Amino acid sequence: AMRVVESGGGSAQAGGSLRLSCTASGFTYDSFDIGWYRQVPGNECEWVSSISSGGDTYYSDSVKGRFTVSQDGGKNTVYLQMNSLKSEDTAVYYCAIDYSLPRSPLRYCGGGGQFGYWGQGTQVTVSS
Repeated sequence: AMRVVESGGGSAQAGGSLRLSCTASGFTYDSFDIGWYRQVPGNECEWVSSISSGGDTYYSDSVKGRFTVSQDGGKNTVYLQMNSLKSEDTAVYYCAIDYSLPRSPLRYCGGGGQFGYWGQGTQVTVSS
């Protein structure tokens, strides 16, 4: 069965760094995107970054220059290196995988009938 698991969330001071990991297993896509979204309660789900199976990377304007998405050689683990963290980066971060991922806001993050496969989310808290 398809499984997506995030890890690496936690707390950091503003200006600090955290690295999130996303491990996906059980999929047989030849071509896919793995992406990161985040959501604050009461707000829409914000697209953060994506990486294609070919290694192309994409970033939202809010994180460009501060976050870096990468994948390991086996392509089943993707990392989100978050530097120069700001208090507004505080959110639950979700990893998703699908043939192609939207790079636009969503009504909500997570599965529940939405496209692709999603992890359970990991909390990131940045204090100023």
